[in-house]
Amino acid sequence: MKHILILGGGYGGLQTALRLEKSLKNKAKVTLISKHDYHYQTTLLHRVALGTYSTRKARIFFRKILKTTNFIKDTILQIDPDKKQVKGMYGCYEYDYLVISLGFEPNDFGISGVKEYAFRLGSVNQAVDLLHSMEAKFKDYNFNSDPNDLRFVVVGSGFTGVEFAAELSDRAKELCEICGLDKNLVKIYLVGRSDQILPMFSSKLSQIAKTKLQKKGLTIIKGNATQCQKDGVIVENDGKSEKIYANTILWSAGVKGNEVIKNSKFESKNSRIKVDENLRVPNYPEIFVIGDCAMASGRDIIHAPTAQLATQMGSYCAKALTWLINSKQIKKPFVFHHKGTVCSIGHTDAVGFAFGVGIVGEVAAFLKNFIENKWLYAIGGLVMVIKKGQFRFRSSD
Repeated sequence: MKHILILGGGYGGLQTALRLEKSLKNKAKVTLISKHDYHYQTTLLHRVALGTYSTRKARIFFRKILKTTNFIKDTILQIDPDKKQVKGMYGCYEYDYLVISLGFEPNDFGISGVKEYAFRLGSVNQAVDLLHSMEAKFKDYNFNSDPNDLRFVVVGSGFTGVEFAAELSDRAKELCEICGLDKNLVKIYLVGRSDQILPMFSSKLSQIAKTKLQKKGLTIIKGNATQCQKDGVIVENDGKSEKIYANTILWSAGVKGNEVIKNSKFESKNSRIKVDENLRVPNYPEIFVIGDCAMASGRDIIHAPTAQLATQMGSYCAKALTWLINSKQIKKPFVFHHKGTVCSIGHTDAVGFAFGVGIVGEVAAFLKNFIENKWLYAIGGLVMVIKKGQFRFRSSD
């Protein structure tokens, strides 16, 4: 019996495992390895970090949803494709077929102070750390009276930065009411490299999002963050530097593939492996790479939303492996079908497009929640949606 080893339990890895359970029906041994024993939706980490989505709901434990797949909790350290071995912190694992779906890591681009002073949203634990730090600053403000405690800088005007900054604006008003603070003390800055936020959108949609953020009281700054400090960020624009003071910095300026790729015997760029039309590694046809660790050549793939792309890659990978286990050739190449994407501007507002049509407001917010709930339904059915779903009015208490 062939052994299929899946590294990583994100959107791509989990989708592969779930599809293989249905298509192979015990014709092969399938093992999923992850450093966490739960799956989480990375697209909701900003809500975990703001306390508007509870950590209890955010975690979906693998052993509760995987039926025939063997799950192992371990941290992957290195992959040796020549020996067909994967080295983990607690064991060494062999495979006949390997699926690399190790996810992303925040990219600091070597900028000074990011690791020391900035928060990043790469996991549930990082989101919880940010939440606790932020809530403590509101609760202790009357004792410390440091104005920088209620000033926030979000570096990066892509999806994560915009969604976090928008929901922070709403959440900060609630925290001010709870703690008896003047809401005008809160200052939120969104730093982006260009005039256009959300560069994956059209200029029209981008401007709509920008106007919505400004109405929420956010200050949008064009410039390059060149240094993070304990009490702020240095931003350069047109040869001039200024310091934006804040005791809380969120770094969301970009991501890269997992460091395991860099430490293994693969040709890679930014910890991403170039794959062929079947998502396989050249010279290693038994290895598939999906999600953030894969570097495909098609422009539509490069600029696609991560979760949507990883999920489609996972579905395709399961089909391809099923063909191979049944001694058949892979019948067709991977093709990404871009179904649209939505960026939330708070929980009840959003901008985006679906099937080529721009949408804004509550309609877009409804679609955003529908997308999140559709994934939950795919992995756990209606019961999962009821327990952990996104709705127009909801509480995380």
